[in-house]
Amino acid sequence: MPRLFGTDGVRGLANVDLTVDLALSLAQAAAVVLGKGRVADGRRASGRRPVAVIGRDPRVSGEFLAAAVASGLASSGVDVFDAGVIPTPALAFLVADFKADLGVMISASHNAAPDNGIKFFASGGTKLPDEVEDRIEAALHQPKLAPRGADVGRIRRFADAEDRYLVHLLSTLPFRLDGLHVVLDCAHGAAAGISPQVFTDAGAQVTVIGADPDGININDGVGSTHLGPLAAAVVAHGADLGIAHDGDADRCLAIDAAGNVVDGDQIMAILAISMAERGVLADRLLVATVMSNLGLRRAMRDNEIGMLETAVGDRYVLEALAEHGASLGGEQSGHVIMTKFATTGDGILTGLHLAAEVARSRKTLAELAAVMTVYPQVLVNVRGVDHHALGTDAAIAAAVTAAQAALGDSGRVLLRPSGTEPMVRVMVEAELQETAERIAGELADVVRERLGA
Repeated sequence: MPRLFGTDGVRGLANVDLTVDLALSLAQAAAVVLGKGRVADGRRASGRRPVAVIGRDPRVSGEFLAAAVASGLASSGVDVFDAGVIPTPALAFLVADFKADLGVMISASHNAAPDNGIKFFASGGTKLPDEVEDRIEAALHQPKLAPRGADVGRIRRFADAEDRYLVHLLSTLPFRLDGLHVVLDCAHGAAAGISPQVFTDAGAQVTVIGADPDGININDGVGSTHLGPLAAAVVAHGADLGIAHDGDADRCLAIDAAGNVVDGDQIMAILAISMAERGVLADRLLVATVMSNLGLRRAMRDNEIGMLETAVGDRYVLEALAEHGASLGGEQSGHVIMTKFATTGDGILTGLHLAAEVARSRKTLAELAAVMTVYPQVLVNVRGVDHHALGTDAAIAAAVTAAQAALGDSGRVLLRPSGTEPMVRVMVEAELQETAERIAGELADVVRERLGA
C-alpha cells in the first residue's frame, strides 16, 4: 500500500482523493500523536487541553476541509484556534509564537484550485519528520480519543493572527524599503491579505496584481509559476523589482526592472553574499539542493562561502540547516529558508529581505543578480523505466562518467529516480544550451535502452 504522506503532507484532488472523512480522520490521528502530555482517557497530564492552530489558503475546498480538521481535533480534546486564510509560513510562525502543540495548514501550494492538501506542524512550528508522519498514518487505524463533557476541545477564531505575523515580518527587516517601487503578484492566494500591507508598512511604493482571490482562481495564470504578468507589470509601471508568490506564499521568485526572472538560486546568492558581508551568515554556509544551478556553486566559491547539497525537497534543506546550524538555505523554485526568522520557506520574508538588499546596496536587482552566472540547465524526464535500477546499472554509470569528463569544470550531470513514479530525471548543465541539450538527450537514450521495458 503506498504511503499516504507525500513530500509535503497529504495532497490530492479535493472531494475525491482528499475527502471530508479523510481530513477528519487525519485530524483525529494527529491529536493522538501530537497532543502532548496525554493519559489514557484523553486528558492531558497537566490538566490543560492541547492547543492547535489551523489555517488555509483561499481555495474553495479549504472551507469544508478546515471545518473537518477543526471538528476532528476538537472531538479529540484539542482546543482549536482558526486563523482563517493565511500563508503557510504564517501558520508555522503562529504555532511557535502561540506555543501551540501542533498546527495544520490546508493548502496545495502552487497547484490548481481543484487540488488541496493537509500539512501538519509540530510544536515550535517545524515540519514533521517521516517517522512522525508514519505514526499519524498508523493512528488512522487505531482507536480515536473520545473525551466527554468539559474535556472536548473548543473552536475559536484566531482574531489577531495576521497582525502577529505582520509585526514579526517587519521586525526582521535590516533596512527599510523607502524609495523602492515594488510590484507584488499574490497568485490570488494566501499572500493577498498580508504581502501588500507589509511591503507598504516597510516603506515601499506598492503595485499589486493577483490579489483578488475568489476561491477558484488561485495560481490561475499568475504567481510564481506564471511570471509573465508580473514581468509585464514591472516594465509597464517602471518599477524597481517584482516579487511573485505562490498560492500559500512559501515561495518567492523575482523580476528585475527590465522584466528578467531572478530565480531562487539567484536570490539565495544575493542574500548569502549580503549576509556574509554583514557577518550574519552562520559559518559562511549556504544549504541548497542537488538541482541548484552550477552558477550558484561558483558564486559561493568565488565569495568564499561554503555550500552544502541535499536531496530535492525543502524538508531535506531544513534538516541540513538544523544539523549544521546554518542560517540560510533553499531551492531553485523559490523556497528560501532564513532560520533566524522562520522554520520553513517564507515567500514574503524572502521578498522583503531581497528588496531590503536592493535598498541597502543602492544597486539594481539586475546588478545584484549578476554575481551569479546562470548556466543553461536541461532536464529530461525519462518515463516508463525501472527507476529503482538506476544506481546499479554499470552502463549508465559509465555514460554519466564520460559525460562529466567531457564537460569538465564547465558543466554538471545529475541523474536521479523519481520518488513517485517510474521515471528517471536527467539533468545536464553546460556553458552552451546546445551542449546541455545534446548530452541530456544522449544520456536519456542510454537510460531508455538500459531500463526500459
